[in-house]
Amino acid sequence: MNSNESNSEIRMDTENLYLEEVFTDNKVGTLRRLTPVTVDGSPDTSRHARYVGSTQVLTSAGPLPLTFEIQADSLTSAAAAFGDSAKVAFEQTMEELKE
Repeated sequence: MNSNESNSEIRMDTENLYLEEVFTDNKVGTLRRLTPVTVDGSPDTSRHARYVGSTQVLTSAGPLPLTFEIQADSLTSAAAAFGDSAKVAFEQTMEELKE
């Protein structure tokens, strides 16, 4: 927190709440489905679900954790896009580390 944030209240953004579900194959990684909800917990149909993948890639420096958004409209398509999305995230991370 910066000094301005420390003087203000810490609040949840009640217009941007998600229900989080975690799916795993217990081998490669996890998928999180973030389903938008209203402040009372009911589905918010004005927003789309988001999918986030997590995995680790072994490098010469040790395991590198990766977390990345997956463009998908269902759990099935998110699982299918997991590998390609992980590769893109890995390449972007390696480029950032080079800089």
